[in-house]
Amino acid sequence: MVTIIVSALVPIFFVLLLGYSAGRWRIVDNSNVAQLNAVVMRYAIPASLLAATAMTPRAAMLAQWPIVVILGAAMMLVYPCWFFVQRHVFKRSLAESAVQTLSVSLPNYAAAGLPVVAAMLGANQIVPVAVAIATGALLPSPITLALLELSAAERGSKSSHGQGPIRHAITHAITRPIVLAPIAGTLCSLLGLALPAVAIASFKLIGQAAGGMALFVTGLILSAQRFRLRGNVVFAVVVTNVIQPLIAWGIATLLDSPKDIAHVAILMAALPSGFFGILFGSSYGHRSEDAGSAVIASTLVSAVTLAVAIAWLYG
Repeated sequence: MVTIIVSALVPIFFVLLLGYSAGRWRIVDNSNVAQLNAVVMRYAIPASLLAATAMTPRAAMLAQWPIVVILGAAMMLVYPCWFFVQRHVFKRSLAESAVQTLSVSLPNYAAAGLPVVAAMLGANQIVPVAVAIATGALLPSPITLALLELSAAERGSKSSHGQGPIRHAITHAITRPIVLAPIAGTLCSLLGLALPAVAIASFKLIGQAAGGMALFVTGLILSAQRFRLRGNVVFAVVVTNVIQPLIAWGIATLLDSPKDIAHVAILMAALPSGFFGILFGSSYGHRSEDAGSAVIASTLVSAVTLAVAIAWLYG
């Protein structure tokens, strides 16, 4: 088991460290990662997810429904609780509360999920990652975008496209390639539509860069964040790395989900904080020091908590 854990986690943190050191030493510009992030989020990961979901048999795809319920419920239980604490206990602004809440409630499915699941289950078993990404993009992400739109309106800024905040947030979320790709692949799977072999090969070729590039870009993003270990950051790490996977375990137990599905859902819930909150906040001109510190701390602590989760679930 120790060998399995080391084999699964060491390569992940090695690539993260490469990205972090490249940003810290200014080998790669870490203040403007939009173009690299676009390659990962608009091309590599969507292509990988589209190929994986489209090639999945219909029965296997239908069997993924517990992952949607487990991860969706876990995220949406954490989301309002953390937002309430930030807004009414710590008296943070609407934008700050929204950015922090998404960082805490939405694990890093895109960057960390792909390599972790591929290492544990095999490179061809990443359909749960696609399901998790789509769930996160359709549930907490639009709410966060709507809150940021409302915050911009309160500051007198114009909404990005002149639409209402809710409508714009939903449109912005569901039209992203990282959401459309797994949805399109899922429809192909459910309808029994086989993509041409040359199309699958093409998507796989660009998709091969997904896991490594996503981790490298994550390291770059983290290297640009100022780190301050406050009580709020420690609390965020506990919620993300410990409480949320335990919530997922409780929901999986209540559902009496199949063991293999429940285990991968809990493993996904145990991933460190994602950086979508930071990216969304930056697009609205808001930088959150606590959110950045929480992502850094959660990623570091996940070296231990993920090892514990893997030993617990697959020992």
